[in-house]
This record gives sequence, structure tokens and C-alpha cells, in this order.
Amino acid sequence: VTGVQTCALPILQIKQVDQFIAQCEAKGVQREINLFMLQHEELKVGDFIVTHLGQAIQKLSKEEALTAWAIYDEMSDSTKESQR
Repeated sequence: VTGVQTCALPILQIKQVDQFIAQCEAKGVQREINLFMLQHEELKVGDFIVTHLGQAIQKLSKEEALTAWAIYDEMSDSTKESQR
């Protein structure tokens, strides 16, 4: 995982939930995320969330998450090519 991808991955998949704290992952990057702002949502292992500054701010469908990750991959690839 490059620094560009690590910084630009606000979409994570929930791997473990303990009340309002989730262990999340995306493309090998793991983060602890606060779920308090989405307490009205039913969040479970396997769900995808949008995060900002360590806070979950929106739940996404799997399709939305995969589409976003594909866009981030394209952006990362074009950044790498422009740095050559």
C-alpha cells in the first residue's frame, strides 16, 4: 500500500465491532473507527463505511464501496505515472 492510497482511503470495511468502536480495513490498511455518529444505523461485520478523521460518517453498500475503491486505484495509478 502506497502513501497515496493510505491517505486517500476513507472507505473501510468493518472487521470487528465493540459497541461504538470498530476495527476496520481497506486494502491492507487497518484503522480503529468511532461509530458514534452512525448510532442510528445497524452496523455489523462486513459492512462498508465512509470515514473522516477516525469517525464513521456514512454507511455504504458493497457496490458503492467497490466502485469508490476502483476510482481510488485509478487515481493512485495516474499519480504514480505522473511522478515518473
